[in-house]
Amino acid sequence: MTRRLTVLAGPTAVGKGTVAAWVREHHPEVWLSVSATTRPPRPGEQDGVHYHFVSGDQFADMVRRGEMLEWAVVHGRASYGTPRAAVEQALDQGLMPLLEIDLQGARQVRASMPEAYFVFLAPPSWDELVHRLEGRGTESAEERAVRLETAKVEMAAQEEFDAVVVNDDIRRAAEELVSLMGSH
Repeated sequence: MTRRLTVLAGPTAVGKGTVAAWVREHHPEVWLSVSATTRPPRPGEQDGVHYHFVSGDQFADMVRRGEMLEWAVVHGRASYGTPRAAVEQALDQGLMPLLEIDLQGARQVRASMPEAYFVFLAPPSWDELVHRLEGRGTESAEERAVRLETAKVEMAAQEEFDAVVVNDDIRRAAEELVSLMGSH
């Protein structure tokens, strides 16, 4: 069976990382892409596990050589991107590759790999998304307001995706995602 890359995207604070982590822990048959970034590692992060930590020059060279499936500068600071070779290698090995990224990245992947399967992770409601963002306590009130404005735009993009999974329960959403991956 030929595998396709599955792209998981959705608005800020919807739980993309949490769902992807659950999949990583419970579904070894799913290969999760490791992004490259120019930001320094946070405490506990390991190079090659959480991210590939590279210099700004290294990242720029990777972009210039066409080695990134998608990439962006986030919050005007650090660059993040998906190394193309690792995704292609996972596909060649018949693995079930999963890429957890933002809407901008998903659109770049659609342009360069339109055969991929695109899944939008949605919150159960707008109020729940606001609650989750506020509950994280990691952003200032100003940053939360900016993220919520962005989330409105991101929520409107659901129609661009092949499927929508509602993240009302992490385990259930992750299992639905894996089920969709296996059927496509």
